[in-house]
Amino acid sequence: MVTFRIESPDEYKQTLANRARERRLAMNLSREGLAVRSGVPIGTLRKFESTGNISLSSFLKILYCLGDERAVQNLLQEQEEFQSLEEVLAQPKKRQRGRIT
Repeated sequence: MVTFRIESPDEYKQTLANRARERRLAMNLSREGLAVRSGVPIGTLRKFESTGNISLSSFLKILYCLGDERAVQNLLQEQEEFQSLEEVLAQPKKRQRGRIT
């Protein structure tokens, strides 16, 4: 039986911070080195690694410097891939914004 653990947003933030820290250390980068490369202040990096709190802009800068920007790109990609024109035409129309039908 497979069980799932639903984490809170705070747990997700801390998990992301821990993974970014592990990645930084695996690359032999100090906080100071990452701060210089990313343009994110060292205090912000310190706070991020300890609390998980950071702005999206700073988080993306860190990911880029750590070589992990593909993770975000994968989130933003369209998921549907069609094999034929018939598949495209068979898709239901999306509801118009603001209209109730």
